[in-house]
Amino acid sequence: MCGGMQQKILITVADDFGLSPLVNEAVDIAARDGILTSASLMVGAPFAADAVARAKALGGRLAVGLHLVVVQGPAVLPPARIPNLVDRTGDFPSDQVAMGFRYAFNPAVRRQLAAEIRAQFEAFRATGLKLDHANAHKHMHLHPVVAAMMLRIGREFGLRAVRVPSEPAAASVQRGLGDSILHAWTGVLRRQARAACMFTNDRILGLGTSGHMTPALVQGLVERLPAGVTELYFHPATGQDEATRRHMPTYEHEAELASLLQTRIPADVRLARYSDMIPRL
Repeated sequence: MCGGMQQKILITVADDFGLSPLVNEAVDIAARDGILTSASLMVGAPFAADAVARAKALGGRLAVGLHLVVVQGPAVLPPARIPNLVDRTGDFPSDQVAMGFRYAFNPAVRRQLAAEIRAQFEAFRATGLKLDHANAHKHMHLHPVVAAMMLRIGREFGLRAVRVPSEPAAASVQRGLGDSILHAWTGVLRRQARAACMFTNDRILGLGTSGHMTPALVQGLVERLPAGVTELYFHPATGQDEATRRHMPTYEHEAELASLLQTRIPADVRLARYSDMIPRL
C-alpha cells in the first residue's frame, strides 16, 4: 500500500445507488453484464432497500460502499435530531459553500453532523453488506471536518478505503478555477486518509466529464490508463425519472450505462474493487 505500483488497476464505481429504481436497475445490469465492480449506496435514499436486495442477489459480484450524504439529499436521522442540518422533510440543503462554512465554524452543527454520519454508517452496517469503501455525495468529504468525522467514525465500522477525487490536470477537459480549487483540496484529504491508515486510489478519471461518460470517452480513458490505481465513477440509469431529473437534469445516464456495457478492458488492465487492494489481516 505504501510503495509505487506499476500494474494498471481500474476500479469502476456507480454512485447514487438507492436514489431511484432506474439507477438501481442500471447498476444491477452493469454489474451482471458489464465492467462495473462497485457501487456507492445512499443509505437514506428512497430506494436503498431495493438497492441492497439487488446487491445481495448479485452474490458478491458487486462491491458496495457508503455514499455519505451531508448535502443535497436525504438524512437518516429525523429532522428533530438534526434541526440545524436539514429542512422539515429531512433533506440537506444544496448550497455546498454555505454548508461548508457551517460545518467549519458552528459547534452545534458539527455535533449534529457527527451524529448523522454515525447514523449513516450504522444504517449501512444494518444492511448486512460488507463495507467496501466510502465517499461522499458531491465530494463533500473534501471538507476537512467532514473527512475527519468520516474517517474517525468509519474506522469503528470497518472502513479501510476512501475515494480521493483527484484528477490530473492533463486528463481533464474542463479545468476552471473551481476545478483547480477542488484539486488542491484533494491533497488535504489524501493526507488525512493516510494518517488514518486508509487505502486511497491514486487518481480519478472523468471528473471533468461527470455525467457524460460516453462509450467513446470511456474506451479512450481505459486504453490510456496509467500505472497505479485509477477509479472511474459513473451515474448510470436506465432512463430518467423524477429523482434523476431533480438531482442530475443534464446527465446522460443511459450513455453512462452503455459505457459500462460496451467498454473493452485492455489485456494489461486489471478490473478490481477497493477491498481487493487491502491486504488480508
